[in-house]
Amino acid sequence: MATGLGKTWRQLWQTMSSIKTGVILLILTVIFSAAGTVVLQRPTADADDIQRAYSPQMLRILDFLGLTDVFHSWWFVLLLVLVSLSIIAASIDRFSNSWRYFARPYKSPDDSFRRTLAQQAQIPVDDEASALAATEKIFRKAHFHPEHVVRNQRQSIFGERNRMSEMAVYIVHASLLLIFLGGIVDALYGWRGYMALERGQQSNSIELRDKSNRALPFSVRCDSAGQENYQDGTPKKWWSNLTVVDDGREVLKKQIVVNDPLVYHGVRFYQSSYGSTGKVDTLQLTATPLAGDGKPQDIDLAMNAPVTLDPDTTVRMTEFIPDYVVRDGQVYTRSAQVDNPAAHLVMQTKGKTINVWLPPIPGFAENDQSPYKFEGKDVQMAYFTGLEVSHEPGQWAVWSGVVLMAIGLAAVFYLVHIRLWAVVVRDAQGRLVLWIGGTSNKNRDVFEQKFAELVKQIQAELTAQPKPPVDLPVASMVGD
Repeated sequence: MATGLGKTWRQLWQTMSSIKTGVILLILTVIFSAAGTVVLQRPTADADDIQRAYSPQMLRILDFLGLTDVFHSWWFVLLLVLVSLSIIAASIDRFSNSWRYFARPYKSPDDSFRRTLAQQAQIPVDDEASALAATEKIFRKAHFHPEHVVRNQRQSIFGERNRMSEMAVYIVHASLLLIFLGGIVDALYGWRGYMALERGQQSNSIELRDKSNRALPFSVRCDSAGQENYQDGTPKKWWSNLTVVDDGREVLKKQIVVNDPLVYHGVRFYQSSYGSTGKVDTLQLTATPLAGDGKPQDIDLAMNAPVTLDPDTTVRMTEFIPDYVVRDGQVYTRSAQVDNPAAHLVMQTKGKTINVWLPPIPGFAENDQSPYKFEGKDVQMAYFTGLEVSHEPGQWAVWSGVVLMAIGLAAVFYLVHIRLWAVVVRDAQGRLVLWIGGTSNKNRDVFEQKFAELVKQIQAELTAQPKPPVDLPVASMVGD
C-alpha cells in the first residue's frame, strides 16, 4: 500500500514538475485571460450592452461556463492554483543543481576539464608569473573580477561576469507566483460593483455583480460631474468631483476620470458612465408682470422649491416633462430626451391657486388667470455619474510580480554569464604555454568573437612586457 502511494506520488510529482505541464497550463491561463478581455464581463459592462451583444441562448451558455466573469470563476482560480503548483514543483526539482552551480562555481581547470572545453586557446610563454600577471591585468580591464586559485600546487586565474544570470529564471518564477497569488486573492476575497450618484447625492451602497448590495464603512458624495465632447459631438471624457465622507467628516476630495480612480481604504472608484436622469435640475425663466409698471425678473426654479415674485405671489415647479405628448386627455412622457419639454408651475397669489403650463396645454393651463407672463430661458437637466467600484486586496502582489518579472526578464535576456580560466601548462611538445578557456550560458557566437579578442589582448600584453635580463657567461681571455 505504501509502495503504491509512493509510486503515485512520484508520478504526480514528475508530472507537475515537468516543463511540458507548466507550459500547457500557462498557455491555458493566457487563453482564458484573453477570453476575459474579449467577452463582456459582469459587472464592468452594462447589463443592457451584454444583452444586446449576445443572443439569450449564447448568454445563458456564457454565464453557465463562467465566461462573463472569468477572473472570479472557480475553474479559473483552480487553473491559477495548478499552474502555481507546477512552477513551485519545477523550481524545487531543479533548484539544488542550479544553486550548487551558482554558489560553488568551478574555478580550477584540471586536465579533463581543459580537454572537453569547446572554447580555448594556447599562447607560448617564457615563465608562469609574467603570463598570469598579464592575464590578470586583461581580465580586470574587461571587468571579469580575476581571482587567483591555487590547487594541487598549481596557480590559475578564474574570472567571471553576471553570475546572477544563472538564477534569473527563478526570479521570473517568483514573479509569476506573485501575480497568480494576487489573482487568487482577488478572486476569493475581492469584489466589484456599481454605484450611480446624482449631484449632491451621498451613498455607501454598492450593487455587486450578483445584484446584491454591499455597504461600505464610509460614504461617497458626488459634488459635480460633466462630459467633454469632440467637435463632432461624441464624448471625449467624463469626469466627477467626489468627496469621501467618513464618520461624518470630509476626509478626501478628488476629480476622477476614466483611468484615474479615487482610492480610499483599498476601495477604488472608477469613472464608468455619465448621463441624464431625465429629471430637471434647474429651470430658468423670465417672469414679467402683466399689470402695472413692474420690471421683468429672472428666476431659477428647482422642483417644488417656491420662489417669491412679489409680496402676494409665489411660484413653484411641480412637474417637468422632457418630451411630452397629450393623449386621451392626459399628459404623458414620451422619452427622457429634452425634445418637446413642458413645465407645470403652480402659483399662489392672494389666496388663489393657478396652474400654469409652459407651453400652454389646452385643458390643463390656466395661464390667462396668471398675473405674470413666463418665458423660458434655459433648462439644466439633472445627471448621474456611474462609478465602477472594486476592492482588490491582491493587487499589491500583482504589481509586485509585474515589477519583479521586468527585473527577471531583463536579467534573462540581457545578462550573459561568462566564465574564464587561465593556467600555465606544458603542451604535447613539452613547451610552456598559457592555456585560456571560456564559456557562456547564451549568445555563444558573440562570445566566440569576444573570446578571440580577449586572447589577442593577452598576447599583446605579453609582447609588451619587458623581457627578463639574460645572464651571459664571462669569457676568459688567455694570452699566448
